[in-house]
Amino acid sequence: MVSKSYSNLLDMTSGDGFDFRQPFKSLPRVVTSPGIISDPDWDTISDGDSVGSASSTERKIIVANFLPLNCTRDETGKLSFSLDHDALLMQLKDGFSNETDAVYVGSLKVQVDPSEQDQVAQKLLREYRCIPTFLPSDLQQQFYHGFCKQQLWPLFHYMLPICLDKGELFDRNLFQAYVRANKLFADKVMEAINTDDDCVWVHDYHLMLLPTLLRKRLHRIKIGFFLHSPFPSSEIYRTLPVRDEILKSLLNADLIGFQTFDYARHFLSCCSRLLGLHYESKRGYIGIEYFGRTVSLKILSVGVHVGQLESVLKLPATISKVQEIEQSYKGKILMLGVDDMDIFKGISLKLLGLELLLDRNPKLREKVVLVQIINPARSTGKDVQEAITEAVSVAERINTKYGSSSYKPVVLIDHRIPFYEKIAFYAASDCCIVNAVRDGMNLVPYEYTVCRQGNEEIDKLRGLDKDTHHTSTLIVSEFVGCSPSLSGAFRVNPWSVDDVADALCRATDLTESEKRLRHEKHYRYVSTHDVAYWARSFAQDLERACKDHYSRRCWAIGFGLNFRVIALSPGFRKLSSEHFVSSYNKASRRAIFLDYDGTLVAQSSINKAPSEEVISILNTLCNDPKNVVFIVSGRGRDSLDEWFSPCEKLGVAAEHGYFIRWSKEAAWESSYSSPQQEWKHIAEPIMQVYTETTDGSSIESKESALVWHYLDADLDFGSFQAKELQDHLERVLSNDPVVVKCGHYIVEVKPQGVSKGHAVNKLVQTLVNNGKAPDFLMCVGNDRSDEDMFECINSMTSNDVLSPTVPEVFACSVGQKASKAKYYVDDTSEVIRLLRNVTRIKSQREDVNASHVRVTFRDVVDYVD
Repeated sequence: MVSKSYSNLLDMTSGDGFDFRQPFKSLPRVVTSPGIISDPDWDTISDGDSVGSASSTERKIIVANFLPLNCTRDETGKLSFSLDHDALLMQLKDGFSNETDAVYVGSLKVQVDPSEQDQVAQKLLREYRCIPTFLPSDLQQQFYHGFCKQQLWPLFHYMLPICLDKGELFDRNLFQAYVRANKLFADKVMEAINTDDDCVWVHDYHLMLLPTLLRKRLHRIKIGFFLHSPFPSSEIYRTLPVRDEILKSLLNADLIGFQTFDYARHFLSCCSRLLGLHYESKRGYIGIEYFGRTVSLKILSVGVHVGQLESVLKLPATISKVQEIEQSYKGKILMLGVDDMDIFKGISLKLLGLELLLDRNPKLREKVVLVQIINPARSTGKDVQEAITEAVSVAERINTKYGSSSYKPVVLIDHRIPFYEKIAFYAASDCCIVNAVRDGMNLVPYEYTVCRQGNEEIDKLRGLDKDTHHTSTLIVSEFVGCSPSLSGAFRVNPWSVDDVADALCRATDLTESEKRLRHEKHYRYVSTHDVAYWARSFAQDLERACKDHYSRRCWAIGFGLNFRVIALSPGFRKLSSEHFVSSYNKASRRAIFLDYDGTLVAQSSINKAPSEEVISILNTLCNDPKNVVFIVSGRGRDSLDEWFSPCEKLGVAAEHGYFIRWSKEAAWESSYSSPQQEWKHIAEPIMQVYTETTDGSSIESKESALVWHYLDADLDFGSFQAKELQDHLERVLSNDPVVVKCGHYIVEVKPQGVSKGHAVNKLVQTLVNNGKAPDFLMCVGNDRSDEDMFECINSMTSNDVLSPTVPEVFACSVGQKASKAKYYVDDTSEVIRLLRNVTRIKSQREDVNASHVRVTFRDVVDYVD
C-alpha cells in the first residue's frame, strides 16, 4: 500500500520505483475517528461511520454524477433522504458478494447550504454508505448543464456544433469547470479509499477525467470506467478541442467498458489515429498497450433488475392498472413507446411512421393505438422545447386526420407517472417500439420483455392457463446500444419513415407462434444477462486487468491531464551514466552492438545519414583496441557502407545480420546459403497490388528481403491491409524457406533464421572462439527487432556461454517501454551522450599519459646533457 505522501515522492523521482509486491494488509488512508495508530499492520475496525477504517471486507467505490438517493425538502427546509432502488447504481450491488462493502460517491440533486454539509455528509455515510460531493451551484451549472449537456452529450450522439448563434462552440471556461468538478469528485474518492486493493468503478461521460486524477495520487489503484452513452466515430470525436486530454485520462483506467463493439471500435480507432497506439486481442480480451500497461476493454450491455420488475408486477396496484389498460384498449393493437424527452429519441420520427402506416393501411385505422410515454427532460434548452412542440403537433395532426370521438391513434402521456403504471403499460402492450436516432443505454426493451412474461395473478385475470406461452414484439432502432443483443426484434433505420412504417405493419401481422418464439429468445437473454450479471462480469474483468499491479515498477511522468504511469518489469531501470562509465573503464575486452534507426538517429529525422558527431564518436570507440563495435541494422548494406565509409574499423551487420562485415577493408560475408530469388518473384507482385490499393504505402527491396511500408498510409486502413497482406503472403509462400512478419508499420518477408539475435550470437561466438571473450557487453536498440539482441545476450550470460568470463551486460532499450532489456535511456540524444562521455574520458586519459611521457623524455635529455 502506498500512502498519499509517498505517491507524491514517486511523482518527483526519476529513479527506481518502490517494490510494492508485499503491501501492508489494510492501512487506512483517511482516519475520520480519533485514535492512535501503533502498528501499520493493525486490523482493528473503528466506528461504522468512518469510511476510511480498516476492514477485511472487499470494498468497491462506485462513482457517478448523482448518488442513488431520493432527496426531498419539507416546508421547514429540512432535508430527508431515501435510497432510490430504481437507480442502476443501487441495483448493481446484486452482482457483488455479501462481503463486499459498496461505497457511493456522487453529488446530490438538491443544493445544500454550506453550514449543513458536514452534518448531511455524516448522515449519508452512516445510513446509506454515500459520500456526497457538494458542488457550488454556479459550478454545477457550468459542469453539468454546460460542458456535459451542451458539448459532450451532443458530440457523443453525433451532433456537431455547426451554428455559431446557438452557443454550441467549444467553451474553454466550461471545460475548466469540468476539470474543477472532476477534481472535487477525486477528493471525495480519496476519502473513501482504504487500501490499494479497493476498486473504483467510475460511471459515464461526466467523470472522464477521474482516472487521471486518481492515478496521479495512487499509481496502483484499481480503476474501472464504464461509458453508458455512445462513443462517436473518430471523425466526430476528433472535432473536440480537448480530445487528447480525455483519451489519455480514460487510458489511465485499467478497464474501460462499452455497451457495444461499435462504440469500442470507435474508441480504438481514436486511440490509433490520435495517439498512435496499438491494440490486439489476446484470448478473447481486447487490450491497448499504453506505456507498459495493458488497458483492457469490456463490451457488455447493461441489464435490468429482473427481480425488482417481477416484484413490482405483483403489486395489487400494478395488476389493477393492467386490467384497466386492457379494458380501455380492448380489441385494439396496443403499441407502446417510452422515451425521455430529448432530441435524440426520435419520437417525432416514430409518430411519422405511424402516420404512414395508417395512410397505407386503412384496415388498421380504428385498430392500432400508440401510447407514447414521455419522461421529463433531463436538460433544458431551445432544442428540447422544439422537440416537445414538434411531437405534440404531429400527434394532434394524426389524431385529427385518423381519429374519431371514440378513437385516438396517438395517446401522449407527457407527465411523470408512477413506476408501477409504466410497468402495467409494459405488461399490457402488444408491441414496444424504441426509435432513437442515437442512444447508449436504453433498457426499455429489456423491461418490456420481462414484464410481458407476466405472472400467475395476471394470467388468471386474463383467463389463461399457467402453462400458456407468453408473447412480445419489439421494434428497435439499429442505433440503440441494446439492439445487437435483441436478435428477434425488428431492427429499423429511424431516419427512414418507410422502414419504421413497414416494421409497424409486420408487427401487426405476426402469428402467435412467431410472437412466442421471439419473446422466448429475448426473455432467455434478458433474464440471464441481468444487471447483477453485468456488474459481476465487469468486476471480475477489472480484477483480471489489475492482477499484475504489484509485479511491475511504476514511474510517473507528465503534468496535468497529460499525466501517465509507466509500468515496467521490476528489473528494468534507467541506465546510470556513472555506473556505465565505471564498468566501461574497468573492462579489458568490450563488445558494443548498436542499432541505427531510432538509436543513433531519431526515428522522426528526415535526413537519415549519421551526423559528424556520431561518426566521430564511433571512430573514437573503434580506435580503442579493447573495443569491437558493430552497427546492427535492418537497412541494406549499400546505404550503411556509404554512410559509415569514414569509419575504417567499424563492423556492420546489414539486413538484420544477413550480411556481416568486420571492418571497412573486410569482405561482406553471410552464413546463409545464396539467396534464392524465386519467392521474390511471387511476393513482389502481391505487394505491388497492395501498394496500388493503399495510398501512402511503398515497397522496399533488399538483397535478402522485401518490405512493405505503410507508415504514411491511413492508420486503420494500413493496419487492415497489412493483416490481409500477411495472411496472403503466408498462404502463397508456405512451402518457401521464408518467414512473413509484421513490424512497426511494415510487413517483411525474409529468409528463415535471419534476425539481429542470430547475428549478435554469431559475432560473440566468433570472439570467444578467437580467445577474445568480452568482459563488457553493450547492446542498444529501440524496436521489436532489437528485442532479439537483448534476448540473445541475456541467454548467453545465463547459459555460461562466455565462461569463465562473467561479462558486465548492458542491454539497453531506447525509450521507457516493455522490453527484454535490463536498462533504458530516454532517447537517441541520451545514447549519444553516454557514448560521448566514455570517449571523452578516454581522450582525457590519453592526454594525461602523453603529457607525462613528454615530461619524462625532457628530463632524460636534461640528464644526458
